Amino acid sequence: MTSREILVGVSGGIASYKTAALVSQLVQAGHGVSVVMTKAALQFVGQATFAALTGRPVATEIFDDTTHPLGAHIALAERAELFCIAPATANFMAKAANGLADDLLSTLSLAFPGKIIIAPAMNCDMWEKPAVQRNLNQLREDGVQIVDPEEGWLSCRKKGVGRMAAPETILTAIEKALN
Repeated sequence: MTSREILVGVSGGIASYKTAALVSQLVQAGHGVSVVMTKAALQFVGQATFAALTGRPVATEIFDDTTHPLGAHIALAERAELFCIAPATANFMAKAANGLADDLLSTLSLAFPGKIIIAPAMNCDMWEKPAVQRNLNQLREDGVQIVDPEEGWLSCRKKGVGRMAAPETILTAIEKALN
């Protein structure tokens, strides 16, 4: 597979530790990877982790530095071919399904012109809520590819559907979308 430019968004869920493995696999496959993190994501995995894995700074704010004078949401959207959000929390999915843009990740998801893949992750009770399923269906209708969560042991000490798909499963979806 030839080198491609991929954008990875990390929203605030415990599954973000799995995203580090996904990013590492993408870089090892020779891809250029830029990472965007929400403030909530920073509570689970630090910027230094993704910066070390990608060899690039991690973006967290729309107007966070002079390297993106038009805004990171414009520069990053123009540079990447594919945008993968993993984990995609219920909060992020609600914003994306309803066109809300109040942070870099949600703004970028509106500005991004290419293929978008999301890998939802949340508590099983949240996953089953009608509002979450409505938002998920809206995202599918909007052309967003969903890598469905798996059933298994969750950090909330419950077993059910809501665990983010394995990094290898998400990687396969990315490779398929790029080919």
